[in-house]
Amino acid sequence: MNDADCLFCKIVAGDIPSTKVAETERVLAFRDIHPKAPVHVLVIPKDHYANTAALAAADPALAGDLLAVAADVAAAEGVDQSGWRLFANTGDDGGQDVYHVHFHVVGGKPLGPMLAA
Repeated sequence: MNDADCLFCKIVAGDIPSTKVAETERVLAFRDIHPKAPVHVLVIPKDHYANTAALAAADPALAGDLLAVAADVAAAEGVDQSGWRLFANTGDDGGQDVYHVHFHVVGGKPLGPMLAA
């Protein structure tokens, strides 16, 4: 189930190139084109879910697969020991700009506080 207008669905389909970091049957991880840290990888389900709530309701096992791939990415990128951040923006107020659920794996430098004051 994919959305023909979705940027990430087009990446999954191979219509838009990406720099793949990891891939399983159901999950794709690729480098963010506007990285906010030395390591900035997006981890997405290959099937389209608009946000984290939709994914959790429809397929909790796939949500777990995304977390497992995120941990594998952190290890492969060498930030599993120094520390890394995993987050998903959900909805307009949460800063979501692509409405295909995705987790950011960010690290490689001190990241500071979670939210600016």
